[in-house]
Amino acid sequence: MKRENIPGSGPKTVNIHDAKTNLSQLVLEATQGRPFVIAKAGKPMVKVVAIDHETKPRLGMLAGVFEVPADIDTPFKDEIEAMFGA
Repeated sequence: MKRENIPGSGPKTVNIHDAKTNLSQLVLEATQGRPFVIAKAGKPMVKVVAIDHETKPRLGMLAGVFEVPADIDTPFKDEIEAMFGA
């Protein structure tokens, strides 16, 4: 498998034919934190990286970290009434 792998230059580059031939091994490497670029005729086409499974926002993740007071609008009562003409 021909690879351009210059240290410090970013992810390794694999030509599309070699990527098809060695896809299983390349995917395994990507899941271990070693992304790679697939190139066609020497031109980079796609970058393959492992999926981060923490992509969904976690609702309630700050529960218990701080408390919102029941009278949160009290300090701004006059300003709110002025904005809405109450």
